[in-house]
Amino acid sequence: MNRFDSKRPYNELPILPPNQDLETKKVLLKTITASRALAQLNGAMINLPNPRLFLDTIHLQEAKASSEIENIITTNDDLYQSVVADKKLKNSATKEVLNYKEALWLGLERLESKPFITTNLCVEIVQCIKQNTSGIRVTPGTTLSNTIGDVIYTPPSGEDIIRDKLSNLERFINQDNSLDPLIKLALMHYQFEAIHPFSVGNGRTGRILLLLYLKMEKLLDIPAIYLSDYIIQNKAEYYKRLREITEKDNWESFILYILDMVETTAKNGLIRLEKVIDLMEKSAEQIKTVLPKVYSKDLVEVLFKLPYTKRQYLIKAGLGSLKTVGNYLISLEEIGFLTSYKVGKEKLYLNHQLMEILESK
Repeated sequence: MNRFDSKRPYNELPILPPNQDLETKKVLLKTITASRALAQLNGAMINLPNPRLFLDTIHLQEAKASSEIENIITTNDDLYQSVVADKKLKNSATKEVLNYKEALWLGLERLESKPFITTNLCVEIVQCIKQNTSGIRVTPGTTLSNTIGDVIYTPPSGEDIIRDKLSNLERFINQDNSLDPLIKLALMHYQFEAIHPFSVGNGRTGRILLLLYLKMEKLLDIPAIYLSDYIIQNKAEYYKRLREITEKDNWESFILYILDMVETTAKNGLIRLEKVIDLMEKSAEQIKTVLPKVYSKDLVEVLFKLPYTKRQYLIKAGLGSLKTVGNYLISLEEIGFLTSYKVGKEKLYLNHQLMEILESK
């Protein structure tokens, strides 16, 4: 019997795995199509000449989308200009998005040396997101409310209880092999959000864990996917299905939601990747034909690493002196390939066709 009461700490939150049949026919069929979509994206990424080339851009897009779910809004222009330009960040939303990207990178780095998702790793991630030393929630009174102020959920309370729930989650993630990894992905995501172990930053930490888990399970060698975009498009459904587990033990609808998120995002990611590669190849041909003295493979890679670039990036890539690379960028602007913008005391150059692909839905 579910003993949930929205206004009372949910200390009875059941441990994982749930005591019910999760691998229903619908779930298993969806698992097959989601796995296939993920494998196709993974194959396309690892077969690229430089598989890590687009990672900065993809991770920034994921950071932007995940932060947007928490109503932390920034524009692509602000975001990419802030990454490229040597200036202090004035926009607090942009700072938060960049902290998220750093936290994702931190998580991926930790997985390289220790391929496990642990409570300590979650703490490191949330501290990086919030740029503070906060740990497991110890103050009672945390509640989650809807848009009109009604309390819809009160997470477990008390540090010992929260740590016990996290220990079970840790064992489930790292040791339980009884379920398909993508079904496990849905279970671990619900459980982390339901434990709500931190005062702030739970949603963003939970979404980083999704990417880390895909990497850990070798479902995505290069985590080049932004799952948060799907949640933004289907936000009401996301929270509704989370609540249905808590209130009705309805796991199937949430598992199907997560599987559809993985499948849809992987398919969209593959389409976007193919568009970027196609644009990159056409741009290389155009530059080679119109500006043969400017063209090099390394130059094209610099112009596609992020939508904005600057002279220092070309120098760092060994493409010439300050004057030489400055002339390259001027020539590329003259043929309409780049557009220059003054940001602070610097001049940045925008690959506007790349930005159009990133902003297309």
